[in-house]
Amino acid sequence: MAFAESAGGGESMPSPEPAPESERRSWAPLLAVCAGYFMVILDVTAINVAVPVIGRELSASLTGIQWIADGYTLVFAGFLLTGGALGDRLGNRRVFCTGVGVFTLSSAACALAPSAPSLVAARLAEGLGAALIVPGSLALLQQAYPAPAARSRAFGLWGSMAGIAAAAGPLLGGLLVSTLGWRWVFLINLPVGVACLVLTLRHVARSPRRAARALDWPAQCAVMAAVALLTAALNEAGRRGWSDPAVLAGVVLAMLAAVAFAVREQLARSPVLPPSLLRSRAMSGGAVIGLLFNFGFYGMVFTASLEFQHQRGFSALGTGLALFPAVAMTMFASVLSGRLSRRTGDRPLVVAGMLVAALGLAGWAAAGADPAYPLLVAPMMAAGFGTSFALTGSTATVMGAAPSAYSGAASALFNTTRQIGSATGVALGGSLLATATDYNTGLRTSMAIGALAYLAAAGLAWLCVPAIPKMT
Repeated sequence: MAFAESAGGGESMPSPEPAPESERRSWAPLLAVCAGYFMVILDVTAINVAVPVIGRELSASLTGIQWIADGYTLVFAGFLLTGGALGDRLGNRRVFCTGVGVFTLSSAACALAPSAPSLVAARLAEGLGAALIVPGSLALLQQAYPAPAARSRAFGLWGSMAGIAAAAGPLLGGLLVSTLGWRWVFLINLPVGVACLVLTLRHVARSPRRAARALDWPAQCAVMAAVALLTAALNEAGRRGWSDPAVLAGVVLAMLAAVAFAVREQLARSPVLPPSLLRSRAMSGGAVIGLLFNFGFYGMVFTASLEFQHQRGFSALGTGLALFPAVAMTMFASVLSGRLSRRTGDRPLVVAGMLVAALGLAGWAAAGADPAYPLLVAPMMAAGFGTSFALTGSTATVMGAAPSAYSGAASALFNTTRQIGSATGVALGGSLLATATDYNTGLRTSMAIGALAYLAAAGLAWLCVPAIPKMT
């Protein structure tokens, strides 16, 4: 498990594999990595509750308010692959810790921001820190828990952090804004960031450096442009509509940037991910599965939040409590799937999870107009359970398809596609609610499309996720 980080440019050699009891003994690496990941995802959702108050207190324009919310997401999504490539080159622990430091200092700058422009600048820096944290998190878990059973449990708990943070964000944000003020939405990151740094430096082994591998900056710039343009276009689609010229131009430019990235990867001497890996069914299929289930889950969370607040009159705190059943199931499902995977392999778990989630959203779509809240608890629980149940196996599939030298880049690819799925689900859900003949029709259509996405992910998992059971 331990690696010596070389001072020179060559790749260091792994130290002897630790005893199994040592691996079972320490949960500190998992705690450190999950703390960093939780901060990143929480900041995506908690800010939504605080933005109206921030706009009033800082006298921000509508454009300024949008950039406070979306600037973080744009930089985060656009720099994920760069963060993964830097981790593989410079050492994943070093880049992860750098990201935590940048994120923590930027959070302090956000909390102390005297004006909207300074807050936007600090939020952009936060997004950069997040892009350095997330790819290294999976790579560090793969390094810290080499045994398949322990790794599956670690991946499962890592994945549950996203669902918990996504749905707990409005609840925590509402509590902080209504009691201590909006600046505490950012100040709360400071003790978590410091604890994450201390735990990582003390308990996570140093990672190998591969400084001889050059960074392909043209490819990095192309993928940054593609992801940032697509995310921006999807965000604007929810506000402007899908036929708006700015949205269509963003999508077209994103596609051109993606083509430029693919061409460059074929020609580059040191590609971000070797084309042979991208042609792997496990790698590419697992990444698309991640896109589809994030599309379904975050689309559900977004549209459900709007339903509870705007149609049912729930407060921000009440909305967080209403979404809690979906959150509660993520932790249970991740632990269960981590335990079962060593007996069944990943394919049955991913397929079953996607079918359960599809059944949940289909149930919401079929519940009729304005169903009572108790009738929605089971669909939300099914979506949360199924997504988290499948996340462990899909994560293991993607990370298992990549050699250790490309673990950071593989993690970045997986998380980039998931981020695109989240943005697409939110944008489509918002667009359907805004353009449907009535609100309930738009909501039910959004849930039905999410169910179809889950079904597509189940079929893809049957074809792409390895069926061989894991051996302990």
